[in-house]
Amino acid sequence: MFRKINFKIIVIILASLLITACGALPSNKQNINTKKFFQTQTKPGVQLWADNCSRCHNMRPPDSYSDAQWDVAVLHMRIRANLTAADARAIVDYLKSANN
Repeated sequence: MFRKINFKIIVIILASLLITACGALPSNKQNINTKKFFQTQTKPGVQLWADNCSRCHNMRPPDSYSDAQWDVAVLHMRIRANLTAADARAIVDYLKSANN
């Protein structure tokens, strides 16, 4: 008798838990700076390049490739090195700055 639980009861319990959990979250009325909470501090491109790329590669001079070649290389290595988009962009900006 108690082994079978009605699907509707499970849905009601889960919905009530969800509503309760959402009620515990801070609302917009509270004074919380969400931008500050979600911002991450990024290092300059040159430091990210040295920290991440030198682990596996001999360091090439930044002007050894064109801007388009650096775009492709960093996009490929972003996935392999598990870089964030902001870190990859900082590295590419640094590497491209040598070509100007």
